[in-house]
Amino acid sequence: MGMKHYPPEFKADAVALYRSRPGATIKSVAADLGVNTETLRNWIRAADGRRPGSHSAAQPATSAADSAEVTALRKRVRELEGERDILRKAARPFRNGDALVNRFQFVEDHQRRHGVKRLCTVLGIARSSFYYWRKTAAYRAACQAVDARLAARIRAVHRESDGTYSVPRITAELREDGEQINHKRVARVMRTIGLAGVRLRRRHRTTVPDPAAAKAPDRIGRDFTAEEVNTKYVGDITYLSVGGGRFCYLATVIDLASRRLAGWALADHMRTELVIDALAAAERTRDSLKGAIMHTDHGAQYTSRAFVDTCHRAGVLQSMSAVGSSADNTAAKSFNATFKRETLQGRKGWSSEREARLDAFRWLHRYNTRRRHSRLGHRSPIDYEKATATTSTTLAEAA
Repeated sequence: MGMKHYPPEFKADAVALYRSRPGATIKSVAADLGVNTETLRNWIRAADGRRPGSHSAAQPATSAADSAEVTALRKRVRELEGERDILRKAARPFRNGDALVNRFQFVEDHQRRHGVKRLCTVLGIARSSFYYWRKTAAYRAACQAVDARLAARIRAVHRESDGTYSVPRITAELREDGEQINHKRVARVMRTIGLAGVRLRRRHRTTVPDPAAAKAPDRIGRDFTAEEVNTKYVGDITYLSVGGGRFCYLATVIDLASRRLAGWALADHMRTELVIDALAAAERTRDSLKGAIMHTDHGAQYTSRAFVDTCHRAGVLQSMSAVGSSADNTAAKSFNATFKRETLQGRKGWSSEREARLDAFRWLHRYNTRRRHSRLGHRSPIDYEKATATTSTTLAEAA
């Protein structure tokens, strides 16, 4: 069910995604993107300037005078390969933050294989600091036990407030119960266990209606289901914060039958070309969208003459929600929220546009190929489409 032809941008992003994940294998990245392992391997070789299946030219014989230097270079290569292996192993435990305690724990876990001295050198820590950390393990364990008991009380207060209390109110509640504690300690424990109070955040508006534009009728009436694939779609735009007050914008086209992301586009603008590109991507995925319904909000991009003409040429019937009603496009809104929640994992945004693009590239393809969807019997959208296609074929043959 994947794409038949991969554009150059897809190949370049696939190679960039593999190179950005030191601990990943070609096989795992290929599985995330839904492509053949050898296909991805050939893209990587092509990016490195090597032809698939090519072999290095024969090297000239080394003279006796150079043998000592060659031996030293080979030794250095082995040392560098060993350091690379150590750093690859360290990538997973350091994924959620390269804290000093993570480095100490990594040395503790791998000292028998690599030795304390070498591990400390590669990870950039002092051996004396590591030995002190290990010596004080019992004291830290006692402190962690005290913090665990405090964390349980904080969770209870936070839960009783329906998740609205932040550090000041929780501190006051604990003090009223007789706990001698300051707000700094409460804040530290709350950060550790991932709790926070309710904060109102400024919304970044992506839907700006054009009062003068013609509106399409609502053809789905909040019925975000479909019996067959390629019959009903929803589309939306969401913003991605990339630091420094800058944003990227993601436009999506989602099939309501299989919840498959049939098409998407990412850019640093919200012009009409963004939603046109997303619809064009969906048309490439399905080969044809003729007769399908495309449901969106009243954003100026979707009511523009250029997008209306694009839908007409593709044979797509436009459908629009009520003005100002997010409930009329909940399927698209829910998808956007899931995407941000699972990629950002509590962060407010991405550090750069490149990081956002790679995260989006990986997650959006993994969503189709591997992520289990509760509405689909915990199958991925592509697996669901394969299963329903097989069932339809069997029923047709039986008839």
